[in-house]
Amino acid sequence: MGVEAHEPARAGQMSGEAFRRFQDGRPDHERWELIAGVPMMMTPPTIAHNRIAGNLERLLNDALAAHDQTRLATQRPGLDLGSGDFRPEPDVGVIDADYAAGQRFVARAYLLAEIVSESDEVRVPGTQRSWIDVKCDIYRAHPSCDAVLIVEQERVAVRVFSRAPTGWTAQTLGAENTLSLSAFGLACPVTALYDGTPLRPRPTR
Repeated sequence: MGVEAHEPARAGQMSGEAFRRFQDGRPDHERWELIAGVPMMMTPPTIAHNRIAGNLERLLNDALAAHDQTRLATQRPGLDLGSGDFRPEPDVGVIDADYAAGQRFVARAYLLAEIVSESDEVRVPGTQRSWIDVKCDIYRAHPSCDAVLIVEQERVAVRVFSRAPTGWTAQTLGAENTLSLSAFGLACPVTALYDGTPLRPRPTR
């Protein structure tokens, strides 16, 4: 998901609490994230982006139904992780299944995933780092998060960050690999994330 400079009138940095109030007043179809204290409206996703996110959400929910029904996967959960002037909204997250009606934000997430393209390499204001790199740091700093996935949109590749007793491990998977996330009961070909996209189109008659 790319970031576009559609910002509200600025009068200094916005706090996380102010951002929540701001977001509550915006239409549901708008997607905003707080980046270094600046509310940014995200550009509309591509069809391929939505397809990959939907595939991942479905695969995770199918696995969780058999592995752990206290958790579910959902697209675009708002995260309130105590990160000060950052309030990211991942493309897919695994959260507790007992959410409340009308709830927008969660304080705990167990897996967080981003579907990325070249446009996601935009720099965070005031830094030399990309927004995706900053998100990875925020996600891995969250005590409840056991896995972070960075799924490429324009090629079949997934970066997998997994929490281990000695710290975080990282690996990059390609089309020939299996995505295995034992904490979520998931084992599937990496290519399954791309079903119905131009990288793995459905057969046509």
